[in-house]
Amino acid sequence: MRIGLTTSVMQRGRSGVGQYILSLARTLAQRPADGHEFVLFVLREDLPLFDFAAGRLQLEVVEEAQRSAVRDILWHHTQLPGRARRLGLDVVHVPSYRRLTARGDYARVATIHDLAPFRLAGKYDWARMLYGQQVVPRLARRQHAVIAVSETTAADIRHFLGVRDDRLSVILNGIDHTRFRPDPTATREGSFLYVSRLEHPAKNHVRLIEAFEQYRAAGGTWELHLAGSDWHGAEEIHARIARSPCAGAIRRLGFVADADLPGLYQHAGALVYPSLFEGFGLPVVEAMACACPVLCSTRGSLGEVSADAARHIDPEAPADLAAGLRALAEDEGLRAELTTRGLRRAQDFAWERAAQQCLAVYAAALARARGRTTADE
Repeated sequence: MRIGLTTSVMQRGRSGVGQYILSLARTLAQRPADGHEFVLFVLREDLPLFDFAAGRLQLEVVEEAQRSAVRDILWHHTQLPGRARRLGLDVVHVPSYRRLTARGDYARVATIHDLAPFRLAGKYDWARMLYGQQVVPRLARRQHAVIAVSETTAADIRHFLGVRDDRLSVILNGIDHTRFRPDPTATREGSFLYVSRLEHPAKNHVRLIEAFEQYRAAGGTWELHLAGSDWHGAEEIHARIARSPCAGAIRRLGFVADADLPGLYQHAGALVYPSLFEGFGLPVVEAMACACPVLCSTRGSLGEVSADAARHIDPEAPADLAAGLRALAEDEGLRAELTTRGLRRAQDFAWERAAQQCLAVYAAALARARGRTTADE
């Protein structure tokens, strides 16, 4: 098969979707030759992120003029089908529900990471919410195969988009276990780490800060470290930190390069992840693999992904969140138990397994495309 993968939604690698694209592409590039050829459509300024693909995957440049969301959507609908045809692609994989296409001489495969517009009011601006709720369902039903990154997301896809089970596959995200692993030489700091873009209200930073204040008022000594770049509503988070009596104990680390993430997890006292909704929640698994105990909500897929390997809290109850912070900071036995469970749970997530499952989905989608004229039947 000749398989295309569009990468323009990766946001320069600074998002969970970006890490999904890079990790999947890197894993496919490392596979032994098996008759499959891969073509990546990459925005020009993102080319350095794919240096690992040199000589292994074919890179097709997309000009920077197409980077904006509207221009990128139009590119997928108007230019991608023709370029894919000229390149002789059998399958095109679009890893974002907002870039789905409805036509092309190839099998259409999509990855849907979450359906936040259906679950969380105010997640995006009105235009993105409208597109997600009104246009995406029609496009999703035109795909020959849809990949969900969790059972929770799969259930939402069935319910909100009406995608049939015979076209829907659950392929869990993976992690690179050669990078995300325990470091026996690392010294654990007295700190809670939250790895997430600074997005309000979806990522729930404001309630976390309130809970952290309650924890410190009760005598707690750990710091709160926020790792992530500014996103929608970040000004609300910065303003709340500025008003906090604990501002001196809250560190904003900004965007952390992927190469530096394992070290953060290996030195943190615990990861805290009180998000209001996630389609997967990759930092939870990364932290577990680095022997970092986890405190998280169960919203969206977080309960599914963390299973019994995390201390769970109600993300909308600051008092419950504060109690969780105290428990992890003060109970060494709890931290040890969560570390053991987390290391075991992290083994369930591997990119090699995910890539192999994607190849099976591509083959099934191609067989379906060749047997029918449209996907919407």
